[in-house]
Amino acid sequence: MSKNNSKQEVLSLRINSFINMITIISATDRPGSNTLKIAKIYSEILTEKNISHHLLSLENMPGLDRNDAFIEMESTYLKPAQKIIFISPEYNGSFAGILKLMIDKSDIAGCWHHKKALLTGVATGRAGNLRGMEHLSGTLLYLKMLVHHNRLPISQVDKLLDVTGKLKDVDTEKVIRQQIEDFINF
Repeated sequence: MSKNNSKQEVLSLRINSFINMITIISATDRPGSNTLKIAKIYSEILTEKNISHHLLSLENMPGLDRNDAFIEMESTYLKPAQKIIFISPEYNGSFAGILKLMIDKSDIAGCWHHKKALLTGVATGRAGNLRGMEHLSGTLLYLKMLVHHNRLPISQVDKLLDVTGKLKDVDTEKVIRQQIEDFINF
């Protein structure tokens, strides 16, 4: 009997992992960005929690064509995800054009419709990309996504990370952990 229960628990865990798969998008193509460092912190926390997830960095995103490489990226990271975490840097008072480009050339219904989104803004300034998160929220709502209410602005990100890319600010880690916990239950 306990052997059957154990098999059922494993099966349930696998099904739950597939149904709740999360993709984290590091929404910039800038090499060595603070955005990717923050995205990796989100990934580490999800790993600690045994949550099935992928990390998609737009650093090496396939070019402007909807080619085989783009379709493979879409099939691996976007279509299977039920929840998507956007770690978005501030670019000229909004979000990065590479993210908009990826959205525009994607299979809109298959990648975005009726999925849940979590937004974290990253900036070296003091606003944490608040305006960019507003713009991105509007875009995601247009794509029929459900945007989580807790949009986290991370200001002065360059001062919060050590040289290895780890968070050295306990308060920021605490709010990230709370945001992730809320999103898991969303």
